[in-house]
Amino acid sequence: MTDWTVIATRIGTATGSPFTPRTTRAVGGGCINTAMTMSDSARAFFVKTNTPARLAMFEAEAAGLAILAAAGAIRIPRPICWGRTDTLSYLVLEHLDLSGPARGAAAGRQLAALHRTRSPTFGWERDNHIGSTPQRNTPSADWASFWRDQRLGYQLELAAANGYDGALQTRGERLRAELDKLLGHQPQPSLLHGDLWGGNLGYLPDGQPVIYDPAVYFGDREADLAMTELFGGFGAEFYAAYREAWPLDPGYGVRKILYNLYHILNHLNLFGPGYLGQARGMIDRILAELR
Repeated sequence: MTDWTVIATRIGTATGSPFTPRTTRAVGGGCINTAMTMSDSARAFFVKTNTPARLAMFEAEAAGLAILAAAGAIRIPRPICWGRTDTLSYLVLEHLDLSGPARGAAAGRQLAALHRTRSPTFGWERDNHIGSTPQRNTPSADWASFWRDQRLGYQLELAAANGYDGALQTRGERLRAELDKLLGHQPQPSLLHGDLWGGNLGYLPDGQPVIYDPAVYFGDREADLAMTELFGGFGAEFYAAYREAWPLDPGYGVRKILYNLYHILNHLNLFGPGYLGQARGMIDRILAELR
């Protein structure tokens, strides 16, 4: 029995209706997983695969999608099933047509509504991944401590293990020591997508926004908003609608550099030294604001 036959059988079990795909089609665009669509003409499913050792990553993603969907604020693709065959792990999601027109204002309002879902603590009940990098989510009552240790500290540790030491580590540690000055605005723990760049937002044919591929945790809502600006931004309508629904606190312009530093360090650790200069520059810009 092939991997795809096993997956199709498990889709049938999960949905309560036998599924025999007539077509499978590779989907490009991802750099961590392999993706396919499977269809029997009546139904279609989106399937992500990786090595068998990556099953925990898919389990955490399914849990993240479930908690985002439970918030009822924005459309999320529904997880169908996940598991492992002899040669791969997989996650099956409902297939959504994301060919619709962008409705940035709707996305901004709905993201603000998502962020109003709260938790008593920062972090989450389980660890997950940011890309293929483990992401620690041990709950904490203090946001600055959480960001210092479980976000910047962990990425700097990985960078040192990958050979990026010297000024990056020295200035990175200085930044970590100063975080209380930067993160004194006392945010509440908001439900975050966690990896919200343009590649993880789409629109249904009617313009309804959809977010996917999350790295869920509870944190400062500005961390989500900051990442939307990292790789090109979501457009003026999106930001105007978000701010109308929930204005930002003073100082966001500096904090967004700090929050995006986490993602640039992660890109450095995943993809190599092309991100080293950017990471150093971001640290220096933040430190300059503290003089």
